Amino acid sequence: MSDAYIRQLESLKQVLLASGLGEIVEPDESAIKRHKELYAIIIDRIQQGGGQISFADYMHAALYEPGLGYYVSGLRKFGEGGDFVTAPEISPLFAQCLGNQVQQVYRILEKQGTALTILEFGPGTGILAATLLEYLQQINCLPEKYYMLEVSPTLMQRQKQTLMESNPEWLHRVQWLQALPKSFSGIVIANEVLDAMPVEVFQFTANAPEQACIGIDSEDPDQLSWCTQALTGDLAKRVAMLGDQCGPSFVDGYRSEVNLWIDPWIKSIADIIDTGLVMLIDYGYPRREYYHAERTSGTLMCYFQHRAHDNALLLPGLQDITAYVDFTAVALAAVAADMTVAGFVPQAQFLLGCGLDRLLSKQMQQDPVAQAALSQQVKRLTMPGEMGERFKVLGLSKQIDEPLIGFSIADQTHKL
Repeated sequence: MSDAYIRQLESLKQVLLASGLGEIVEPDESAIKRHKELYAIIIDRIQQGGGQISFADYMHAALYEPGLGYYVSGLRKFGEGGDFVTAPEISPLFAQCLGNQVQQVYRILEKQGTALTILEFGPGTGILAATLLEYLQQINCLPEKYYMLEVSPTLMQRQKQTLMESNPEWLHRVQWLQALPKSFSGIVIANEVLDAMPVEVFQFTANAPEQACIGIDSEDPDQLSWCTQALTGDLAKRVAMLGDQCGPSFVDGYRSEVNLWIDPWIKSIADIIDTGLVMLIDYGYPRREYYHAERTSGTLMCYFQHRAHDNALLLPGLQDITAYVDFTAVALAAVAADMTVAGFVPQAQFLLGCGLDRLLSKQMQQDPVAQAALSQQVKRLTMPGEMGERFKVLGLSKQIDEPLIGFSIADQTHKL
């Protein structure tokens, strides 16, 4: 495996150059070392697994293998110096809009005599928590507790540093978790979490649907390759159900993904939340758009230094691997877990429903340079060609009957 890394890096460079995405900076020695260790583990698991492993197992190792996976290693992932930028890093207006939705739930709980708790999955750099807490302090509805569920020790330290630099007085309200609390009432925030869950890949042939797996290249034992096996278990049941609903799309050669983690994940949240709202913010589609006839190659995407491509087998541990979200699957899982779908809207409509225009107007009294920067931030968050339509917000509620402001404009729940 001595030159496997070099050949994969060259393959990635060729893919990006062919797409006009330009040159990349080679990872440092510590990152390369972690990648090689992870790659050896993946090769060994394939050999121990009879020559192949499921794509979900591969994706889980590439992203979450302790100390080596993309999300749990020391790689810088977020921001301009990483591989991608999330909405909270683009503008504080994003967190402030969320804050207005939090305020509404805060008032509902207050009437019930219940204190507000916030639980954030995958807090990234901590910038969302810091900005949100700052805004909630301004509007007098700070939560009693702010739980941050984080599996990466490196990111946990970065989050603590972000909060210390923002306002150390909030730290007594913040508690880092590696597992869900036993119960709570309040708000769950999961911004770009679902897209990072491992997915299974299936494909249709002239004979029958198959599961796409990861094996070792028969002509090059140092390289990974795609292979197939018969569908079994929950994946077979899910693909059969999808065939009944979206059958005309599934022609010979059609390939897509299924997230089998959604149902147990949603149920785990439903089991602990007494009263509150779950806000899931991610890129995705309702089911019939997800499995559209023209989307023949699925939605798998990889991100390396802000460059997107679709070869998930290159440099595991050094690049992000994601799949779009089937929001219909999420909604069905919530209903099965006795939660209510509170609303489903594109991100732009959610932010407008939460008062983006008013927040922007208040801050446009600044100098012309600051005004121009704010305008650009709003465009990135709301324009259809940016995040405005591609990202959706799905609200799931429990014991909340009031219409929620974030879903007051152009609710698209009927599309689910």
